[in-house]
Amino acid sequence: MDIKEYFTRISYQGSYDKPDLATLTDIFQHHIRTVPFENLSIHCGESIELNLEATYNKIVRKNRGGWCMENNHLLSWVLKTLGYDVTLLGSKVYVPEYDAYADEIDHLLLKVVLDDRSFIVDGGFGMAYQMWQPMELISGTDQPQAPGVFRFLEKSGVWYLEKVKRKQWVPNQSVSASYNTEEEVCRRVYLFTLQPRDIEEFRACNAHLQTAPDSLFVTKSICSLQTADGIRALVGWKFTEIKYSYRDNMDLVEIRILTDEEMEKTLKEKFNITLGKKFVPINTSRLSLF
Repeated sequence: MDIKEYFTRISYQGSYDKPDLATLTDIFQHHIRTVPFENLSIHCGESIELNLEATYNKIVRKNRGGWCMENNHLLSWVLKTLGYDVTLLGSKVYVPEYDAYADEIDHLLLKVVLDDRSFIVDGGFGMAYQMWQPMELISGTDQPQAPGVFRFLEKSGVWYLEKVKRKQWVPNQSVSASYNTEEEVCRRVYLFTLQPRDIEEFRACNAHLQTAPDSLFVTKSICSLQTADGIRALVGWKFTEIKYSYRDNMDLVEIRILTDEEMEKTLKEKFNITLGKKFVPINTSRLSLF
């Protein structure tokens, strides 16, 4: 594995000799804008390996993306290689349709300590809840970013991440009947503790999420990528592009239903992904990812 090859993959040409917040943020933003959050392997008959070299080969050499245990595992290697103080953490993602957090840890994120300040770095959440900058680990303080206002709340050693949502303008209402446009002001994202984790602790989760019949990742094929001003996402056959703050406190949401024939071209042109095996899209879960 070669850090310069990774930088070529994410089109990063900045300096990296000083492990500071500005460099961390720059590398992080290049990553989320070039490496998709995606679970397409599951829907191509491939397994997702929890192995750093396999992840490196997939993301860096094959121009693919991955889910949290791939993106953030790779980012942890990148940041450690550059001299950052990195700790793996585990979180439980909030599931709106059940109004509850997952029973077991199902998400990998990173804590980075810089000059005695702790930051959460999460390049593997995807969709509209993907943070665009490292977030300082402080409770009750709004941290505005382009996707919206994020904040942490800490209670008895448990940390909660939430995001304040903006209003959405959806011009093409005809294809958005099932689109989640309820007046939800704030969305809980996940909870976590600061207990250090080892990648081996995520093996069961990695296996479960790609095989369990009720897993979101089994019931939805997902590919999302952050852009300069928003996000694009392909969930099943539904292609969505969001432009953040298109109007005052309002995001523009454009939706199109693709045909099977458009899939390959869309993945290549919008996400820079070429799949080696037959892709079978699916979207049977009613859970909104926006």
